[in-house]
Amino acid sequence: MVERPYNVLFLCTWNSARSIFGECIVNRFGRGQFNGYSAGSHPKGEVHPLALQVLRRNNYLTEDLRSKDWAEFAEPGAPVMDFVFTVCDRAATEVCPVWPGQPMTAHWGVPDPAEVEGNEVARMMAFRQAFAALQNRIQIFLSLPLASLDRLKLQRELDAIGQTPLPVLEQVEQFQSESEGR
Repeated sequence: MVERPYNVLFLCTWNSARSIFGECIVNRFGRGQFNGYSAGSHPKGEVHPLALQVLRRNNYLTEDLRSKDWAEFAEPGAPVMDFVFTVCDRAATEVCPVWPGQPMTAHWGVPDPAEVEGNEVARMMAFRQAFAALQNRIQIFLSLPLASLDRLKLQRELDAIGQTPLPVLEQVEQFQSESEGR
């Protein structure tokens, strides 16, 4: 498709958790081959504190993260996107800007952890589950043989990734333990 690193944009309404997770995960695991970005249709203006906590617990740098409007990536001079993934149902149904370069798109819906009510443990588990779901889907995406897939086959693969089952909470706890080196 391209001779530069692939640019991947994750969209969510608020750009405060799930899309931020996508950006961070792609930048870590796709280093050199992929650049991750995130944005929202109605950005909150700040990254959710529990999202930051999950990222820090998984050894991600968070200082430069910010909630931003998706219009930023449709402006002249913005990076040309190769892939655009919506990670929330609201953003998937909104009219997106026209992205230069005709990127491949798919919907990888993950429940919004910020909408979970309850005690701190329940809320944190929701954020951990969203993080684990996106990490799983992104690792599948990053392992695709992009150079050998035509656009139709690639679209089928991207859509299938969006149907990957969400991890159950026990798997999230196991993943967390393994990533913390226990």
